[in-house]
Amino acid sequence: MAIGPIMDVMSQLIEAHEQLLALSEQKTEVIVRNNVEELNRIVGKESRLTAHIASLDQQRVSAVGQYLTAKGYRPHPYITVSDIVKLIVKMEEKQAIQEAQRKLLNTIERLKEVNGQNQQLIEQSLTYIEYSLDLIVGPPDDEATYQHPANQYAGTKRSGLFDTRA
Repeated sequence: MAIGPIMDVMSQLIEAHEQLLALSEQKTEVIVRNNVEELNRIVGKESRLTAHIASLDQQRVSAVGQYLTAKGYRPHPYITVSDIVKLIVKMEEKQAIQEAQRKLLNTIERLKEVNGQNQQLIEQSLTYIEYSLDLIVGPPDDEATYQHPANQYAGTKRSGLFDTRA
């Protein structure tokens, strides 16, 4: 049995991960522009694409299992592409699957980088929002213990731009 079915699924996985990478790069621009509606649309697409990738991964496991069975080995769901390469005899098939593996791993690595950058942008945005709220409303009361009513106004904190007691 040839590695054709495995290569087909690997090609589909590469394509799906490249689409996910493109969406993540779009998400970076949307986060910078603070376009929440577009961000929600992209997240929905990412969710559907992630489900598709999970389905493709199951297909990959099935194709690898069929390949192993055809070669007389017992299928194992956790076998890696590197393990399959060791079993392939034809050099052109071995090189093709190694190239597909390399391309997929590079795409996944780039995806991790972009997602990390997006996470940092979102955290910075949330920090800025929290800072802005503290300026407007005032910082949250740190004192959660009982104070004697006579000492209540002894150490008043800045209340921000708005008086919340009104």
